[in-house]
Amino acid sequence: MTKVELRATWGLVAIFILRMLGIFMVLPVLTTYGMKLHNADQSLIGLAIGIYGLVQSICQIPIGMASDRLGYKLLIIVGLLIFTLGSIIAALTDSIWGIIFGRAVQGIGTITAAVMAMLSDLTMEQNRTKAMAVIGISFSLAFAIAIVLGPIITSTIGLSGLFWCITMLTMTSVIIALLTLPTSNRYKLNRESNIICSSIATILLNKQLLKLNFGIFCLHSILMFNFVVLPQNMMNMGFLPADQWKIYLIAVLISFFVVMPCIVYAEKKQSIKKIFICGVTILLCAQISLLAAGFNRLIFLIGIQLFFLSFYLMEGLLPSLISKVAPPSLKGTAMGFYSTSQFIGVACGGIIGGWLFSLPEGASLVFIASISIVLAWLFVSLTMSEPPYVTSIIISVPPNIIGIKQLITHQLLTEQAVKEVLIIPEENSAYLKVDTKYAKPALIDKLKKIVNNNVIPTDRCENSSIKDT
Repeated sequence: MTKVELRATWGLVAIFILRMLGIFMVLPVLTTYGMKLHNADQSLIGLAIGIYGLVQSICQIPIGMASDRLGYKLLIIVGLLIFTLGSIIAALTDSIWGIIFGRAVQGIGTITAAVMAMLSDLTMEQNRTKAMAVIGISFSLAFAIAIVLGPIITSTIGLSGLFWCITMLTMTSVIIALLTLPTSNRYKLNRESNIICSSIATILLNKQLLKLNFGIFCLHSILMFNFVVLPQNMMNMGFLPADQWKIYLIAVLISFFVVMPCIVYAEKKQSIKKIFICGVTILLCAQISLLAAGFNRLIFLIGIQLFFLSFYLMEGLLPSLISKVAPPSLKGTAMGFYSTSQFIGVACGGIIGGWLFSLPEGASLVFIASISIVLAWLFVSLTMSEPPYVTSIIISVPPNIIGIKQLITHQLLTEQAVKEVLIIPEENSAYLKVDTKYAKPALIDKLKKIVNNNVIPTDRCENSSIKDT
């Protein structure tokens, strides 16, 4: 990467990690420490957990579109300041309603779409995959750190102190944004990073994408279900809130060491569907274990470990599947709906989980509801097709290609390795999906020659890139 790319990438990654820490640190402590707030009960605790996802799911696509018009840096900074305001509101209150309002304000300050789009626009095509991979890793890393740090910080300085820490983290993000992100709004257009309104119907009618969106909805609903119940269940078994981070830390570390080889195996052996179904099955076993544990610590801890194993496995597989299944020019739109489904799951899991938890035998009801959701997900997963094992390739094309667009498309498709082709003359780009077995530099050179042999050579044809999906 160039110095500019490195600066932008690490700046955006730092902002993303600090923001995710602020979101996730609340999850493992709100159920226990939140009950000390005025007017608090289990249903309102669930609302406080889920309201962030509800508001963010509503705001995500509109704010993402606004960032395309007003500039990514401006929207990122404004979003961080709004998130800071919500954190201050939550830090100053001693009522559950104040926490709910503060979390709702935090949700308005969504920056995910702007961060992803800006990162895509500020990196060259051949480096974009690396940058996106770093973002994906940082998400998992932030989640792991947050669920360990949250209980430690809250046990030391209280829930209000935790929100003040989140405020400081977010203000640090604002400083990083001011110092590292470029001020120019004249970014290059990258079709894969933007939400295309005219193509929404294409995404909504794609059955495979719908099944994957349903999957991320289920996964994050169950994540919220568990964090509504698990902290209180740990207390009932004698695990003090100040010590619960140790259980999370062990479960997360084991999960990291187990999950990464599984994902590599799934890709290498082209067995993603098999591993995917195994992941959903493990999640089902986890929820059954947590329901059946009662006061048995061993079964309870096994359930927690199985849950984190399945969560990290599915969190790694689902974005990859979205990238493989989505049309080559509509990945941004597909990821927009994917992220929205994710946050709707957060909202539903928190709100419904809190309501169920407030009922008699509430913990059992929450786990029964999560088991029902996993069973539905497992049924849907069994109907999924094996994903195409393809790599996305973007080849720059000259502007004088309009008259022979169909000819070049046909010639590219005659190559056995090429599965899909979309040429956008206005963007000087050809978007291709190629079998991963054949995605070698020699193939890229051959595809470039097919284009160049039909048009007047220009300097625009000299650059091309591969993006692993």
